[in-house]
Parts: sequence; structure tokens; C-alpha cells
Amino acid sequence: MVNVLYIHGMGGGADSRIPSILHDALAPSGVNVVVRTYDFDPETASVQIGEWVEELKPSLIIGESLGSLHAIRIKGIPHLLVSPSLNAPLYFSVLAWLVLIPGMTWIFDRIYRPREGDRQRLHFTHEVLRKYSRHRKEAMANSIVSGSDDSFKAYFGTHDHYRRSGVVSIRSWKKHFGNSFEVYEGTHFMEEDPIFSFLIPDILRCLNISK
Repeated sequence: MVNVLYIHGMGGGADSRIPSILHDALAPSGVNVVVRTYDFDPETASVQIGEWVEELKPSLIIGESLGSLHAIRIKGIPHLLVSPSLNAPLYFSVLAWLVLIPGMTWIFDRIYRPREGDRQRLHFTHEVLRKYSRHRKEAMANSIVSGSDDSFKAYFGTHDHYRRSGVVSIRSWKKHFGNSFEVYEGTHFMEEDPIFSFLIPDILRCLNISK
């Protein structure tokens, strides 16, 4: 089996929808899609993910939304990014000061509470949120514009509501990675049709596997 490491987005986890679809669809082709729940603290998460990379020796990294930053930081492996949220850390910098107001951490924890299951626990503290700026900087150090030799391709939904705020931005992607992206008809949370028509063919292409 060939291992593919899927890094979920904020509040996702081992039972996230997209990697579950990929796992079932690609297993007959000898592809093992692995997704595990990691910590919301980016420093802790980077250590966890680094250990998984050492263990699995993946041939491909797929990052989703905020998880794309963790994926980009991994060097020497091809990357596919679903709705990459390159600018979320810029918003977290503002939130980091807001949560110093008594009660604000509790409010954000309630607003962004994940669904039940094996999901990432979200806890919006000043200490954790302020780490995301450095996390983004380290990810962008492995971008094409910074001289990376890695391969990158992103997918953006036409109706991704996060694009309105700039949390997800094609312009930011092009600034750091050029024109290596495609736009699919759908939302931030890639639906089944583009998974099969966009993502899976590119996974097989990256792994040199014929249908």
C-alpha cells in the first residue's frame, strides 16, 4: 500500500468526511489514506504531524483548509490543498487580543464547537492564537516564491463563503504559489462530485497510478 497523509482542517478529525471518501475510493488502487486528529495548538500539532510523517513515509500530503498550513510545512513531498486557508492566522492575531476580554474564550469555544466524534478540540486562548502567525511564516518559507522545489496544487470552491472575508484567497495563493490551482463548482467543504472529478484523478497522477 502507498500511504497518503491527509491533514484535516479546523475542528476536523479522524472521522472527517473527505478523507473517509478518499479512503474508500482509493483503497482498491492500493492507496492508504491516513487521517488523524491533531492538537489545535500549532506547535504541538507540528510535532505530532512530524512523527506521523516519520512513521508513515507518505508519498503525498493532502491539506484541507487550516490544515493546509501544516501540509505546506512538510518538505520533500508533493502537496494537494483543498480550500487552503492561508490567511486564517492573520485573523487569529486579532482574535488573540479579543480573547483577553473576560468570557471571550468561552464564547468562541461555544461558537466553534466541533461536532461529536473523533474531532479536534478547539480552545481559543491568547497563548495558542498568537502562535499562528509564526506557524504561517514557517509554512510560507516552503512556498514556491520562497524557493521551494516541492510541487503544490490547490482547489477552490466557487461558493466558498470564506473567500468573502479573505480567510481563503486565490490572490494570496497566487502570490505564494503561482497558478497551480483549479476552481470547482461547490463550497469550502469540497463535495463528492469534485472529489471524484478533481481530487482523486490528481492523487492518482501524483502517485503514478493508472485507473
